Amino acid sequence: MLISSTVADERLTTAHRAKLAYVYVRQSSVNQVRQHQESTQLQYRLVDRAIGLGWPPERVQVIDEDLGKSGAGAVDRHGFQKLIAKIGLGNAGLVVSLDASRLDRNNRDWHQLLELCSVFGVLIADGERLYDPRAYHDRLLLGLSGIMSEAELHQLRMRLHQGERQKATRGRTAAAPAGRARL
Repeated sequence: MLISSTVADERLTTAHRAKLAYVYVRQSSVNQVRQHQESTQLQYRLVDRAIGLGWPPERVQVIDEDLGKSGAGAVDRHGFQKLIAKIGLGNAGLVVSLDASRLDRNNRDWHQLLELCSVFGVLIADGERLYDPRAYHDRLLLGLSGIMSEAELHQLRMRLHQGERQKATRGRTAAAPAGRARL
Protein backbone atom coordinates (compact mmCIF):
# COMPACT_ATOMS: atom_id res chain seq x y z
CA MET A 1 0.00 0.00 0.00
CA LEU A 2 1.33 3.39 -0.92
CA ILE A 3 0.41 6.35 1.21
CA SER A 4 1.11 9.79 -0.13
CA SER A 5 2.14 12.17 2.57
CA THR A 6 0.90 15.70 2.21
CA VAL A 7 1.95 16.62 5.71
CA ALA A 8 5.47 18.02 5.95
CA ASP A 9 7.70 15.75 7.99
CA GLU A 10 10.22 17.56 10.18
CA ARG A 11 12.73 14.77 9.57
CA LEU A 12 12.97 15.77 5.90
CA THR A 13 15.44 18.58 5.48
CA THR A 14 16.89 20.48 2.56
CA ALA A 15 20.13 18.58 3.21
CA HIS A 16 18.30 15.31 2.53
CA ARG A 17 16.66 16.69 -0.60
CA ALA A 18 20.00 18.04 -1.86
CA LYS A 19 21.07 14.42 -2.24
CA LEU A 20 19.53 11.70 -4.38
CA ALA A 21 16.58 9.48 -3.55
CA TYR A 22 17.09 5.81 -4.43
CA VAL A 23 14.15 3.52 -5.10
CA TYR A 24 15.14 -0.11 -4.57
CA VAL A 25 13.11 -2.64 -6.57
CA ARG A 26 13.47 -6.37 -5.91
CA GLN A 27 11.52 -9.59 -6.40
CA SER A 28 12.86 -12.80 -4.85
CA SER A 29 12.76 -15.04 -7.91
CA VAL A 30 12.44 -14.92 -11.67
CA ASN A 31 9.10 -16.72 -11.28
CA GLN A 32 7.83 -13.93 -9.00
CA VAL A 33 8.92 -11.33 -11.55
CA ARG A 34 6.91 -13.18 -14.22
CA GLN A 35 3.89 -14.14 -12.10
CA HIS A 36 3.54 -11.05 -9.89
CA GLN A 37 4.00 -8.17 -12.30
CA GLU A 38 1.63 -5.95 -10.31
CA SER A 39 4.01 -6.10 -7.35
CA THR A 40 6.91 -5.10 -9.57
CA GLN A 41 4.92 -2.20 -11.05
CA LEU A 42 3.89 -1.12 -7.55
CA GLN A 43 7.56 -0.97 -6.61
CA TYR A 44 8.38 1.16 -9.65
CA ARG A 45 5.60 3.55 -8.62
CA LEU A 46 7.60 4.27 -5.45
CA VAL A 47 9.28 6.95 -7.56
CA ASP A 48 6.03 8.88 -6.96
CA ARG A 49 6.50 8.34 -3.21
CA ALA A 50 9.93 9.99 -3.37
CA ILE A 51 8.54 12.84 -5.48
CA GLY A 52 5.71 13.25 -2.96
CA LEU A 53 8.34 13.59 -0.24
CA GLY A 54 9.88 16.52 -2.11
CA TRP A 55 12.48 15.08 -4.48
CA PRO A 56 12.44 16.39 -8.04
CA PRO A 57 11.91 13.54 -10.55
CA GLU A 58 15.40 13.96 -12.00
CA ARG A 59 16.90 13.37 -8.51
CA VAL A 60 15.15 10.03 -8.03
CA GLN A 61 17.07 6.98 -9.24
CA VAL A 62 15.73 3.44 -9.50
CA ILE A 63 17.97 0.50 -8.63
CA ASP A 64 16.38 -2.63 -10.08
CA GLU A 65 19.31 -4.93 -10.84
CA ASP A 66 18.12 -7.37 -8.18
CA LEU A 67 14.86 -8.38 -9.82
CA GLY A 68 14.67 -12.16 -9.51
CA LYS A 69 17.19 -12.37 -6.67
CA SER A 70 16.54 -13.40 -3.09
CA GLY A 71 17.14 -10.91 -0.29
CA ALA A 72 18.78 -13.62 1.81
CA GLY A 73 22.23 -12.15 1.24
CA ALA A 74 24.05 -9.41 -0.61
CA VAL A 75 26.65 -11.58 -2.35
CA ASP A 76 24.97 -11.79 -5.77
CA ARG A 77 22.79 -8.71 -5.39
CA HIS A 78 24.68 -6.07 -7.32
CA GLY A 79 21.83 -3.58 -6.90
CA PHE A 80 22.01 -3.85 -3.11
CA GLN A 81 25.79 -3.47 -3.22
CA LYS A 82 25.36 -0.42 -5.45
CA LEU A 83 22.88 1.04 -2.96
CA ILE A 84 25.30 0.48 -0.07
CA ALA A 85 28.05 2.19 -2.09
CA LYS A 86 25.84 5.21 -2.90
CA ILE A 87 24.98 5.59 0.77
CA GLY A 88 28.62 5.20 1.85
CA LEU A 89 29.73 7.83 -0.68
CA GLY A 90 27.27 10.31 0.83
CA ASN A 91 25.13 10.50 -2.32
CA ALA A 92 21.84 9.36 -0.78
CA GLY A 93 19.31 11.39 1.17
CA LEU A 94 16.50 8.83 0.95
CA VAL A 95 16.12 5.10 0.29
CA VAL A 96 12.66 3.92 -0.72
CA SER A 97 11.42 0.34 -0.84
CA LEU A 98 7.90 -1.11 -0.94
CA ASP A 99 8.42 -2.53 2.53
CA ALA A 100 11.53 -1.48 4.43
CA SER A 101 12.31 -5.11 5.21
CA ARG A 102 12.36 -5.89 1.44
CA LEU A 103 15.71 -4.16 1.27
CA ASP A 104 17.33 -7.19 2.85
CA ARG A 105 16.36 -10.45 4.55
CA ASN A 106 19.74 -11.07 6.16
CA ASN A 107 20.27 -9.39 9.52
CA ARG A 108 23.99 -8.83 8.99
CA ASP A 109 23.38 -6.94 5.73
CA TRP A 110 20.22 -5.27 7.10
CA HIS A 111 22.06 -3.84 10.11
CA GLN A 112 24.96 -2.74 7.91
CA LEU A 113 22.44 -0.80 5.82
CA LEU A 114 20.83 0.72 8.94
CA GLU A 115 24.21 1.69 10.36
CA LEU A 116 25.33 3.35 7.13
CA CYS A 117 22.02 5.21 6.84
CA SER A 118 22.43 6.35 10.44
CA VAL A 119 26.02 7.51 9.98
CA PHE A 120 25.28 9.37 6.73
CA GLY A 121 21.88 10.71 7.79
CA VAL A 122 19.89 8.84 5.13
CA LEU A 123 16.16 8.42 5.64
CA ILE A 124 14.33 5.21 4.75
CA ALA A 125 10.78 5.22 3.40
CA ASP A 126 8.38 2.48 2.50
CA GLY A 127 4.81 2.62 1.27
CA GLU A 128 3.53 3.66 4.69
CA ARG A 129 6.17 5.41 6.76
CA LEU A 130 9.28 7.50 6.79
CA TYR A 131 12.06 6.31 9.11
CA ASP A 132 15.15 8.04 10.44
CA PRO A 133 17.64 5.33 11.50
CA ARG A 134 19.25 7.88 13.85
CA ALA A 135 16.01 8.13 15.87
CA TYR A 136 15.72 5.50 18.59
CA HIS A 137 12.11 4.44 17.93
CA ASP A 138 12.55 4.35 14.16
CA ARG A 139 15.73 2.29 14.50
CA LEU A 140 13.92 -0.05 16.89
CA LEU A 141 11.06 -0.54 14.40
CA LEU A 142 13.48 -1.08 11.53
CA GLY A 143 15.54 -3.54 13.58
CA LEU A 144 12.45 -5.54 14.53
CA SER A 145 11.25 -5.46 10.94
CA GLY A 146 14.58 -6.92 9.81
CA ILE A 147 14.46 -9.65 12.44
CA MET A 148 10.91 -10.58 11.43
CA SER A 149 11.85 -10.60 7.75
CA GLU A 150 14.77 -12.96 8.34
CA ALA A 151 12.58 -15.18 10.54
CA GLU A 152 9.91 -15.28 7.81
CA LEU A 153 12.52 -16.41 5.29
CA HIS A 154 13.66 -19.11 7.71
CA GLN A 155 10.06 -20.33 8.12
CA LEU A 156 9.57 -20.46 4.34
CA ARG A 157 12.72 -22.54 3.95
CA MET A 158 11.64 -24.89 6.73
CA ARG A 159 8.25 -25.47 5.07
CA LEU A 160 9.91 -26.16 1.71
CA HIS A 161 12.34 -28.56 3.35
CA GLN A 162 9.52 -30.35 5.19
CA GLY A 163 7.64 -30.69 1.91
CA GLU A 164 10.68 -32.27 0.28
CA ARG A 165 11.01 -34.70 3.19
CA GLN A 166 7.34 -35.65 2.90
CA LYS A 167 7.78 -36.32 -0.82
CA ALA A 168 10.88 -38.40 -0.10
CA THR A 169 9.02 -40.56 2.38
CA ARG A 170 6.45 -41.24 -0.33
CA GLY A 171 9.23 -41.92 -2.87
CA ARG A 172 8.34 -38.96 -5.10
CA THR A 173 11.63 -37.04 -5.26
CA ALA A 174 13.16 -39.07 -8.07
CA ALA A 175 11.04 -37.54 -10.82
CA ALA A 176 8.71 -34.57 -10.80
CA PRO A 177 5.45 -34.84 -12.80
CA ALA A 178 5.75 -33.56 -16.36
CA GLY A 179 5.57 -29.78 -16.57
CA ARG A 180 6.26 -29.27 -12.85
CA ALA A 181 9.60 -28.53 -11.34
CA ARG A 182 10.80 -30.13 -8.13
CA LEU A 183 11.10 -27.90 -5.07
